[in-house]
Parts: sequence; structure tokens; C-alpha cells
Amino acid sequence: MLLSEILNGIDCSDGLSLGEKPGFDCEITTITCDSRQAGKGSLFVCIRGGNVDGHTFAAAALEKGAACIVTERKLGLEREITVSDTHDFYGRAASAFFGHPARALKLAGVTGTKGKTTVTNLMKRILTDAGNMVGLIGTIQNEIGEKAIHAENTTPEAMELESLYAQMRDAGCGYCVMEVSSHALEQQRIGDSWYQTAVFTNLSHEHLDYHGDMESYFAAKKKLFARCDSAVIGIDDPHGRTLLEQLPGIAGREIPVLTFSAEKEADLWAKDIVCHPESVQFVLVYKGKDYPVDFAMPGLFSVRNALAAAGACLQLGLGIEQIVRSLGQVTGVKGRIEIIPTGRDFTVITDYAHAPDPLENVLSSLKETVRGRLVCLFGCGGDRDRTKRPLMAAAAAKYADFVIVTSDNPRTEDPQAIIDEILPGLEGFDTPHVTIVNRKEAIYYAIANAQPGDTIVLAGKGHEDYQIIGHEKLHFDEREVVAEALAEMKAR
Repeated sequence: MLLSEILNGIDCSDGLSLGEKPGFDCEITTITCDSRQAGKGSLFVCIRGGNVDGHTFAAAALEKGAACIVTERKLGLEREITVSDTHDFYGRAASAFFGHPARALKLAGVTGTKGKTTVTNLMKRILTDAGNMVGLIGTIQNEIGEKAIHAENTTPEAMELESLYAQMRDAGCGYCVMEVSSHALEQQRIGDSWYQTAVFTNLSHEHLDYHGDMESYFAAKKKLFARCDSAVIGIDDPHGRTLLEQLPGIAGREIPVLTFSAEKEADLWAKDIVCHPESVQFVLVYKGKDYPVDFAMPGLFSVRNALAAAGACLQLGLGIEQIVRSLGQVTGVKGRIEIIPTGRDFTVITDYAHAPDPLENVLSSLKETVRGRLVCLFGCGGDRDRTKRPLMAAAAAKYADFVIVTSDNPRTEDPQAIIDEILPGLEGFDTPHVTIVNRKEAIYYAIANAQPGDTIVLAGKGHEDYQIIGHEKLHFDEREVVAEALAEMKAR
């Protein structure tokens, strides 16, 4: 594609300035903000990051064959374009490069601390059941219909995102449901994507190592609602209620909104909730009519996730009967309250809960239904928000009957040092606990010491099939570890 075609395809109506357009034109083979990927025919965009400023590598990118450099300040380089905001430019240019593929799709974006993965997967199931071909962009994997594509980040960087949109468009998808992370919103990775509906699930303590405080974290989440036609908002969360009040100002106009709740009356709400060890039953109320739902994912938070997905699909034009029928046929989502088969008289569950509130939600919901002890095994990630470590311990000790403190993804930190920062959170509780640094050994210990009726929650990894130690990503699938531990017990 010619550089002129990319520039002509960028909408500058809302403030982006292209500054000095070049007096030359050239063929652009790719767009990148990573100087290591700059090569012949590339358009290199200088992005200012938290630790690295891409302007530093502009000259090197030219030497590697980049056809043009995009900067926020004049560097005096040959073949240079100056723009007001390179983050914004990068997303828009990526969209133009692929022919604005999102315009051929109905986009639905889900943001919040908890529930994004479950809600998007439920939406894809509902939309697919209704006869649509659907794309999905999320934490576990990206999907184009039934085709799975590896996902590195919850929301990909701009070129990958637009490439996925293009593949979905070309494959015949009518919809794309996606998780939209606070990082992606803050870094303007979603380009000029416009959403038919945007969903807010909740907000709790997470990612403060990046955002600094909850106010900044919430501000990033709210950016999604400035680029949507309708909204779905959970009002059990105080941040959801605040968002509802602020929505007209954020969107710049009045937009259709559906509220949902598992605690009180709302546009879409649940009553007569009955929790079981492996499911939850409730009555979904919409426009004054009752719709019984038998949902194969346990816990009160699962009710909220189901309501969020239902609300989003209603905003996309589906009928309530179709939605309720699909919810009753769901079998679960990988790594979200996922039951690992044991063939024994105890239950093992893996869940992605890796922050205090999600862990407390999982454990409090399961506590109501377990027959024996509730055992919680967890750790905290290295090189991430350290303030949540004792809070995780307190959440575990509050509901579990036994706690096993271990490693998660220690990254470049000493695993024992992380555990030392977790343990103070157990103070003030009489919940018995052990610490086992090696996560595999910790799981073996949990299996070997399981009692009849126990429910063992392996928290923090969920869908992940790896562990990051140092700078290495090592294969580690808890389903395999559990199977190995059970086989070892049987062999004894």
C-alpha cells in the first residue's frame, strides 16, 4: 500500500494532526513500532513507552530500510512525518493499512477487572447458536469461527488487532466480541475501533503497578464508553453505578444502556438464586418476565457474568428466548472455575483468580456448597503489583479451611521473597497453612493430602499452560500435573 493511501485513510476530524506531510510517496509493506521489526518498506512509528522511547531508535530503523519514520517531534531525519500523537496515529494507520476491516463487523467490547473472558466466551456461544459466524479476541486465545489463534496479550497491539479484524472479515464473520484491557485503552491500541455495544463488569484492585491508583485505572476503563453506540453496565459494583451516572458525559450524548444485577432490580436481573457445587440456578428477569436458567458454572459471580453476556447480546439485537436457551447449554469456560476430572472423592478446580477480589469471589461462592474442606492453593506473580500480595493471603484465609502458599509466575523475582510478602496477610486468621515454593510439589501435596468431600482450588493459572521463571516461559499445565499426581497416588 502507498504511504499516501494510508495517510488519506486516517480520519483526523477529532484532533489528530499529521503535521508536515511528506513531499514523497513510497510503498509501505508493514507498519511497526518495534525497531527490531523495521525493515525494507516498513513504516516505523516512534512510540513513547514507560521505559523506552521509540524516537531513540528512529535513525536505526531508517538504516534497516524503513521507508518512512513517524515522530512526535522533528528529528531532522530523511523521510520523516510529524504527528501530534504517535499512539493514536499507529492505531489509525494500522486500520487504514488493512482497509478499515472493523467497519465490516459488529464489535462488542467487554472491560472490567473480572469476568471479561467468561462474558466474551458466553457471548460468542450465544451469537453462534443464533446462526452467526463470530470472531473472538481475548486472554485465552483468539478465534475466527472455530479456528483458534494463539493470543499473547488480552488485547493485541494495533497491527495484530487490525490483522485479526481483516481475517474475520474475509472469513465471513459478522461479529467480533473482544476483551478490552485497561492497558490497551490507555495505550490507544484499539485504533479507530467503534463498538456496537460496550460492557462494564466491575472494578477491583489490579494493575496498580501500571496505573498507579484506582482512579487512574477506572479512568482508563471509561475510555471504552466514549466509542460505543450502546452500553451494558453492572450496578452491583459501585464503579458501575458511577459509570452509569457519568455515561452521557463520557459518550458525549445519550446512548441506550442496559443495567444488570444479581442483588437488586435492574433492566436485567436475577432472583431465586440457588448455588450448587458445579452450577447455579436462577430466574432471569427482563421486562417483567421470568426466565429460569440452569447455568453450568458455579457461584454468584457466574450469575453476573451470564447477565452481562445476555445484556450485550440483547443490545446486539438477539431475542431473550434465544439467549436464555444458549445459557442453559453452556458447559463452561477453560480456566474459569474449571473442574479437573479426578475420578476420586474430592474435587479439583483451576481458576485464573490472581487478585484479591476475584479470589474472594471464587472462594466465597464455593464455600456455600463444599461438602468437606475448602483448600486454596495460590501464589502471586513477580514483577507485578506487590501491594496485593498480603491481600491475596487474607482473601484465601477468610474463606478457605486450609491454605497452600506457593509460586505463580515469579519472573525475575525470588519466589521465596514473594511468599515472604504474602504471608503477613495470614496474620489475624487461624486458618492452617503450609508454604511450598515449587508449584508442582505444592499441587502434589494438595492431592496427596486430600480428604473425602474436599474441594481444592488451584488459583492464579487458570487457562495458562506455562510458568514464567526468570525470562523463560516453561511448560506447566495444571491439568497434567493433577493427572500425574493422581497416577503417582494410584501407583503407591
